[in-house]
Amino acid sequence: MFGDLFEEDYSSVSNDHYGKGKKLKTKALEPPAPREFTNLSGIRNQGGTCYLNSLLQTLHFTPEFREALFSLGPEELGSLEDKDKPDAKVRIIPLQLQRLFAQLLLLDQEAASTTDLTDSFGWTSDEEMRQHDVQELNRILFSALETSLVGTSGHDLINRLYHGTIVNQIVCKECKNVSEKQEDFLDLTVAVRNVSGLEDALWNMYVEEEVFDYDNLYHCGTCDRLVKAAKSAKLRKLPPFLTFSLLRFNFDFVKCERYKETSCYTFPLRINLKPFCEQSELDDLEYMYDLFSVIIHKGGCYGGHYHVYIKDVDHLGNWQFQEDKSNPDVNLEDLQNEEIDDPLMILKAVLLQEESNLIPVDQLGQKLLKKIGISWNKKYRKQYGPLRKFLQLHSQIFLLSSDESTVSLLKDCSLQTESDIRRNDQQLLKTLTSEPPGLNDRPSCPHWFDVNDSQVQPIKEEDIEQQFQGKESAYMLFYRKSQLQRPPEARANPRYRVPCHLLNEMDAANIELQIKRAECDSTNNNFELHLHLGPYYHFFNGALHPVVSQTESMWDLTFDKRKTLGDLRQSIFQLLEFWEGDMVLSVAKFVPAGLHVYQTLDGDHLTLCEIEIADGEDIFVWNGVEVGGIQIPAGSDCEPLLLNVLHPATSSEEEQCQQLIDSPYVFPSNAEIGSVFTACAIPDGVILVNSAESVGEESWTTIPKEDLKKTFREQGLRNGSSILIQDSNDGNSLLTKRGKWITTVNEVDWLQVKNLCQLDSEEEQVKISATLNTVVFDIRIKAIKELKLMKELAEDSCLRPIDRDGKLLCPVPDNYTLKEAELKMGSSLGLCPGKAPTSSQLFLFFAVGSDVQPGTEMEIIVEETISVRDCLKVMLEKSGLSGDAWHLRKMDWCYEAGEALWEEDAALRELVLSSGDTLLLIEGKLPPLGFLKVPIWWYQPRGTLHHWKSHQDQTNCTFSQGGVWRANSIQDAPSDAHAEVSLRYLGDVEISEDATLGELKSQAMTLPSFSEFSIPSPAFLRAWTVESRRPGRLLRVHYQRLREYKLGQRTEICLEPLQKEENLGPQHVLLRTQMRLPGKRAYALPVDLVWDTARGWTAGSLRHRVADFYSLPVEKIEIAKYLPEKFEWLPVPSWNQQITKRKKKKKQDNLQGAPYHLKDGDTIGIKNLLVEDDDDFSTVRDDIGREKQKAFALGRKKRKPFVCGAATSPLVQRCLPAPVDQKLLSPSTSGASDSTGPTLLLQVLARFLVSARCGHGLRALLCHEQRGRSIAGQASALVTRSVARPPRLARTWPHHRCQPADTLAPTLEPRHHLYTKID
Repeated sequence: MFGDLFEEDYSSVSNDHYGKGKKLKTKALEPPAPREFTNLSGIRNQGGTCYLNSLLQTLHFTPEFREALFSLGPEELGSLEDKDKPDAKVRIIPLQLQRLFAQLLLLDQEAASTTDLTDSFGWTSDEEMRQHDVQELNRILFSALETSLVGTSGHDLINRLYHGTIVNQIVCKECKNVSEKQEDFLDLTVAVRNVSGLEDALWNMYVEEEVFDYDNLYHCGTCDRLVKAAKSAKLRKLPPFLTFSLLRFNFDFVKCERYKETSCYTFPLRINLKPFCEQSELDDLEYMYDLFSVIIHKGGCYGGHYHVYIKDVDHLGNWQFQEDKSNPDVNLEDLQNEEIDDPLMILKAVLLQEESNLIPVDQLGQKLLKKIGISWNKKYRKQYGPLRKFLQLHSQIFLLSSDESTVSLLKDCSLQTESDIRRNDQQLLKTLTSEPPGLNDRPSCPHWFDVNDSQVQPIKEEDIEQQFQGKESAYMLFYRKSQLQRPPEARANPRYRVPCHLLNEMDAANIELQIKRAECDSTNNNFELHLHLGPYYHFFNGALHPVVSQTESMWDLTFDKRKTLGDLRQSIFQLLEFWEGDMVLSVAKFVPAGLHVYQTLDGDHLTLCEIEIADGEDIFVWNGVEVGGIQIPAGSDCEPLLLNVLHPATSSEEEQCQQLIDSPYVFPSNAEIGSVFTACAIPDGVILVNSAESVGEESWTTIPKEDLKKTFREQGLRNGSSILIQDSNDGNSLLTKRGKWITTVNEVDWLQVKNLCQLDSEEEQVKISATLNTVVFDIRIKAIKELKLMKELAEDSCLRPIDRDGKLLCPVPDNYTLKEAELKMGSSLGLCPGKAPTSSQLFLFFAVGSDVQPGTEMEIIVEETISVRDCLKVMLEKSGLSGDAWHLRKMDWCYEAGEALWEEDAALRELVLSSGDTLLLIEGKLPPLGFLKVPIWWYQPRGTLHHWKSHQDQTNCTFSQGGVWRANSIQDAPSDAHAEVSLRYLGDVEISEDATLGELKSQAMTLPSFSEFSIPSPAFLRAWTVESRRPGRLLRVHYQRLREYKLGQRTEICLEPLQKEENLGPQHVLLRTQMRLPGKRAYALPVDLVWDTARGWTAGSLRHRVADFYSLPVEKIEIAKYLPEKFEWLPVPSWNQQITKRKKKKKQDNLQGAPYHLKDGDTIGIKNLLVEDDDDFSTVRDDIGREKQKAFALGRKKRKPFVCGAATSPLVQRCLPAPVDQKLLSPSTSGASDSTGPTLLLQVLARFLVSARCGHGLRALLCHEQRGRSIAGQASALVTRSVARPPRLARTWPHHRCQPADTLAPTLEPRHHLYTKID
């Protein structure tokens, strides 16, 4: 029930948190919070450990138990540092209890962690999430402690403090013979049912006698016959600490269910046990016990929550109630005007309200402003000078830090000023100050606290009575002898009797916490400001623009938001040494027209938080008047608007042509709309505004002449709005729309409907006039009439969109409008037989196998409530297939088999399938839900490669001679000799996701192909995932569940043999190191090196590890990472810092980042400078590989450009703002360089696909190539499809096999890859 709490193994206890059943524990981003005002620490709940926390807090607040445990030193218990040593005897549980108690006493954190303690119990993460009974835990924990302390001076710790005895007696009524039996106890279990309280229960147990008479006689051994007798029980020996377990939970035999007894059950704060004891001749004080802990259970018999009421015997905490604490606002408001005139009085009153009497100087001025309603500068500066100077002059009262950033009160300074003495206003300061805990404590006022996991709150003694009854009621009671007195030096002294080594450990931990909190505080309060310098800008076209570049005109500044605006201004002055004259700081923002200045920042005494400066704010630094000799309009009223103005072109004869010019213009928001005529040099006309709300629509509204004096903002115009100017005498306007000329504003669009009903008709297709609000049903009926088809088709036909390749997409419901169906004007629709799916039906495409050819998909209409199993049967029947070894998969965005439909009983609606989706029929049954089917490979690194026998390919993978699968580079490319990887397929393993990695290895060892290998145990195998036919991610933890690795259904595993067992931690990195052979351009065989990155991923750390591993001086080695795909070696420098360009700050290098990206399995070359001193790491094989790569890339470049056909298609050219010369799109043209064509081409296609709202089109363009078709044709088809594809109704395109993007890498320069990530 409690793991292996009793089974403490001294020789093999590990501190590895990644052991059996443990989940990964991530580090907190922020340090733990400091203690609350009670100055007591709680314990964090691990998920279901509230019962453990309550018991541990009770033991912690038992000073005699805590100090007895502290008295056991390392010479008896051992040391946690030696626990991994095989011969060391380390007693883990008492050591972890010592550390926990020391943390609760001394560590300045809100709550301590019990993770290390529960690890010493052997608990798993499941055990930490499961709640148990605290009474049972109390007995088990005491038993485990007794076992652990055997052989030490604390072997009788539990017996000495908690052990008592009960004597059961039977007295014969005839011969008065007494028969007795003694029992030991650690806690007393008392009844709750039908009992009024604790004393009543003890009276029933230890005072009342049970009489044996009549039919229930007792056999007396002395009398040798059945006689009358009386049975009773008494307490013979009382321990110093007495524990009562209340039987709150019972069983109802009538209802056959458990229940919790919630009736009233009283218990006294002090109890006299003399009536219940066998010996009663001692003084009454010997039998007096005081209550000091009450463990409370809230909830029912099947679950709930534990917390504890605890009496602070040593007065370690601050027993002060929130309502008793002084209210700063009220007290300062009570100050008289004369008191406000005294700055010493005010400042000291403010400082005394701070918990630590310490406050930043900047915040002192802010708090002064908030409390008295007036700032220091306005009230006191004229008479007393600046605030910081005033504090310096009164150094006998105020203590400034070395950098003058914080201020506090001197401890020995008087708490009264002259004005206080004159008025004898001592009561005021008494309410503003709080005395340290323990100074005014009275014995008659015990300190009780409610300890609820992490929260600790003070309570009053009368609050205990609330736990007598109800669902939240007392469950365990802890009493201590009244005669137990604590020494005076223990009072309010948490360091009392704590061992020196724990004191030092806690002091060091507190210092580290302070450092981390200071760093975290700095991080949380620092933000980035973008400074735009006025001299680097010029005012042009209604907004500010950089003179040279955005990089030179904008500086990034990291600043503390708690500082004032004056501090920011001073910092900028120091930063800009060239600045002369006044400096004005204004909030600016980027708008489409450029940079615009909004609000000028005023109030140097205000903090950046108070003036609401946000992180990443743009600040314009200027003189407040002009930039480059031009006055700058500022404010939101004159925010520049970038508008598209369409006006007729004017010929040389001053006559307007029948052509519209679309020009961008910038106007202030508060300018009149009539100013458009002046800007366009048009004397008069009519202005129309596009009032369409959605993009792509056009709805023009004429502005009356009387409204021309309204501003652009009043008219509701925004950035990007369109304005049309036409001649006032002309009733028509000229608008450009989809590449054709329209003579009126409200011209009706049309759709083209083709006859696909296989019926004879006079017309093959017709054009149907429609608007965006036209219903599809009306279009279908009108098409049937104009095609002169039979009227019966009105009941049995539907309209389906046709894409550019002629493929029919999902039918459109009749009740949709064109806008709802997302159909564009000019689209083609097919009139097809059959009804469209209803709102409760799905129209699905499906195909057999994963290699889907265009046009081979089949169609099906099913109810959305149909199960996956029934849908699979329907598809198999329609495709003419039989058998039950099939399953369904969704098609992913690469047009390959994607996620499988695992839940066969789930409805299609529950799986979020919609009309137009494509499903694939894949042969083979899926493993049961929660199981994985993992292909297993055998991996032997180069240098120890075995020669395997030929093995048949069972997974459609290509093997080289000898049955070994060798990973090559791109197709037709030269092989990678250095990174050659040999993998051999062993078979498939079907295993549960809840199984561990060790169980996966064990099951793999049972495969028939594994029998020829001699592996002693799974611990001698290293597991990798297989990625791109190479070992990828290293699977480290032997006991971690496969589910936690998130392997997925398509993960393959390769196993590597080891010479000895290994136990890699989370901070360990496995590298393949190769020592360069002196005098040769070659390396020795690779050797595995484990690098501990706990101190950082720095180059210096790696160099020291390599030097130590090879026993060489660190300054006499050079190391480099091998890049197998490039046949290059990347040297790792010997320095540890690099300089950033913008901030001019040093930052620590990290080998995890660019350009190294160091990870498990990487090859590291080592050069011994003692025998070889040059910079060359390459080998002869590297030279050959690079030459072959160059030759291969050159051959690929000579081929025809693969996307020229798409780029030069009329559709792409028509969507571009200006015609593009087709010669520039072909790198084979003599008039263009090799790089001009692909670069311009990709820019063209990127712009086109983004404008067509085809997010993944460009990536698919570069990744897809189908057998039998050129990439040029593929790209052209893809581009044309992306325009006609309706996003909502049809999400299926022709499907193609996907190859890695690296396949096209030799033909493109590195910058071209930027366009493959446009998603």
